Amino acid sequence: MNISDLGWNDFFRQNFEAFESDDMIPARVCREYKNIYHVVSEAGELTAEVSGRFRHEALSRADFPAVGDWVAITPRSGETRATIHKRLPRQSGFSRKAVLSGGNPDSGGKTDEQVLAANVDTVFLVSGLDGNYNIRRIERYLTVAWDSGAAPVVVLNKADICPDIEAVVDEIDKIAIGVPVLAVSAARDEGMDKIAEHIPAGKTAAFLGSSGVGKSTIINRLLGEERLKTSEVRADDQRGRHTTTHRELLLLPSGGIVIDTPGLREIQLWDDEAGLSRTFADIEELAERCRFRDCRHENEPGCAVREALENGSLDQSRFQNYLKMQKEFKHLKIRKDVKTQRETYRAFDKRIRRVLKEKNELKKKGLL
Repeated sequence: MNISDLGWNDFFRQNFEAFESDDMIPARVCREYKNIYHVVSEAGELTAEVSGRFRHEALSRADFPAVGDWVAITPRSGETRATIHKRLPRQSGFSRKAVLSGGNPDSGGKTDEQVLAANVDTVFLVSGLDGNYNIRRIERYLTVAWDSGAAPVVVLNKADICPDIEAVVDEIDKIAIGVPVLAVSAARDEGMDKIAEHIPAGKTAAFLGSSGVGKSTIINRLLGEERLKTSEVRADDQRGRHTTTHRELLLLPSGGIVIDTPGLREIQLWDDEAGLSRTFADIEELAERCRFRDCRHENEPGCAVREALENGSLDQSRFQNYLKMQKEFKHLKIRKDVKTQRETYRAFDKRIRRVLKEKNELKKKGLL
């Protein structure tokens, strides 16, 4: 297989140059099962594990490979197995906050970054036009998507059951400024060509959304076969079942690459406030017009945000969603600062232990 078909480009080629002399070859992670990875390379598809050194040097969950990552591997002679030695830098990454096993963020438990998909060019934010539709959730997805480094596209699936699709598209256009909004019906195989236009050959797209919105059905249509398992939403609460249980990278007949992901009940913010500023650019532009620079948009005189809320040009629920996410980011920043301090200490401790070990080995050999 030509790795260019897998999304290999100059960015990854330059970052791989340091490993070429060590008999390593590049591979892309296409599936992940706990500590086992399925990777694709010019040597074919292999089952891989990270090396002991990789595991020892990793400081957090996000340091380990995720689906879509490029890694430096050494295939094992005569086997269909390989060892992962390095993960190449990511060109983009779609992450969320995750609670570590046994941790409870509300009671001070440890949190970490979970990378849902790596090296993605386009993120399709899929919402079903049934009981799943929630404009405030789409705002949250947009915020995380902008932070990922990938280009977001909003996909409104199940357009065939929506009585006024134009009104819904217009509503999303107002909150997803500059973002393509596609109304499709995967069940009727309508609008798939619109989605395919955003996945040219050699480019990678990820599909994200709640369970039951039709992500797997859309990908099956793009693949031209029923490869991914699908199921109907529950009639009582319009929620979907988790038919996709793991992330998987798939090659389309057109040459594009897609990553299917399990449905997300909710997505916790992780990165920084840049995505928030872009998603709510209208609110931040209003805030710039407030009389006071430190305006809290409560009872201050000359508040442009309060004026917009009062005259109806700014939706109250949109503003409350903005404040909610802003508060989350501030809380997250405090937790990340503590986490950074812990990781710095851990890395320093590892270096000290390694130096002492090397020193003892030299003493045993009589070289010190």
